[in-house]
Amino acid sequence: MLFKIIIVSMLAFMVYNLFHALILMNKNDPNKPSMSKYIGRRLMLSVAIIVLLLIGLSTGLITPNPQPY
Repeated sequence: MLFKIIIVSMLAFMVYNLFHALILMNKNDPNKPSMSKYIGRRLMLSVAIIVLLLIGLSTGLITPNPQPY
């Protein structure tokens, strides 16, 4: 259960970074940090989530749905 909570919290943080980059893009303020900082965080989080999902599937912490329909 803790594994799933970690994955969901990482997904929520990824969405937060996406919206934070959107706000910075719309303000266009040169004194604020660049939008690429938040987009880069989002990219690294998505890679980490995929790696964690693959580790969870291979170790048996999470199981895929046998019948997806």
